[in-house]
Amino acid sequence: MNQPKSIDVHAHILAEDTMGLLQREVPAIGLKLTPVDADSAVLELGGIPYRPFPRGGWDLARRLQDMDAAEVDMQVVSNTPQTFLYNQDAQLTATTSRIQNDQIAKLVTARPDRFKGMATLPMQAPQLAADELRRAMHKLGLVGCQIGSNINGRNLDDPALEPFWATANELGAFIMVHPTQVAGIDRMKSYYLNNLIGNPLDTTIAAACLVFGGVIERHPAITFFMVHGGGFVPYQAGRWVHGWQVRPEPKHKLKGRPEASLGRFYFDTILHSLAALEFLVQEAGASRVLLGSDYPYDMGTLECARQVKALSISQADRAMILSGLAMQLFGAASEGKREGSRR
Repeated sequence: MNQPKSIDVHAHILAEDTMGLLQREVPAIGLKLTPVDADSAVLELGGIPYRPFPRGGWDLARRLQDMDAAEVDMQVVSNTPQTFLYNQDAQLTATTSRIQNDQIAKLVTARPDRFKGMATLPMQAPQLAADELRRAMHKLGLVGCQIGSNINGRNLDDPALEPFWATANELGAFIMVHPTQVAGIDRMKSYYLNNLIGNPLDTTIAAACLVFGGVIERHPAITFFMVHGGGFVPYQAGRWVHGWQVRPEPKHKLKGRPEASLGRFYFDTILHSLAALEFLVQEAGASRVLLGSDYPYDMGTLECARQVKALSISQADRAMILSGLAMQLFGAASEGKREGSRR
């Protein structure tokens, strides 16, 4: 198999056959897909509609067509955030997680040239989440997981999550943190601010809690991936360091300096601005930036690979962002873990 030249690490999926399984096995979630036109539909879960849900979200042929048009060789697919279902009964979410993870693994097995996959987990029950992460990585060969930026309003440094973090550290998991149930929603009901500001804001809160809560410091084997360019983290990291130096509160749980934990974050390229992306690469280094599209959503972009190719950076850095870093993180790791589980 030829090595992919571009690997999109932030791409979501809820395939048509997966929807059928969820509708049949877990009817309580009320999953519906109502076509709007040939290119989009309304996705409904638990009575809450999301629109538009683009066809590529469920149609594999359209996804592959879009990937080719975007010059993306491979996607590392994750569930659609609408299916986190953290506000449901934990056993129900454990079931929907298993179904989605099995289906993502099935896709990866069928098309290993185009896809790798991440798990979704019942994070409202940390031990169940830990058990499903172990199964997903060891038995299914998935590379890690996608989790929400908070769990029903609980920040990611909540002590109840410690069993999950311990298992993720043991497994050396790749963890993609995606905004959900964003903070301040009462003041962001207009202008789509819940997404435009709310998503990067909640990512920033999650990152701060991972740093100052000592989660990153205590779990050195986890790879933490913050989407949408890391929210406001790269731009305001200096303020966090200054605050740690002059205030007692940031030192309560963090033993070392915050720079060490900040340096553990990886970021995607979804910033919709050449200048902002160049700043991110300058601040974090190409070895901590991964290609991302946020496929198939309208707040993502099919221009992600071309945007990276247009950056005023070295060819080596360009190659690192497009695929080199992803190959380092995922190249043989998931295969090794899956094969190891069979011995």
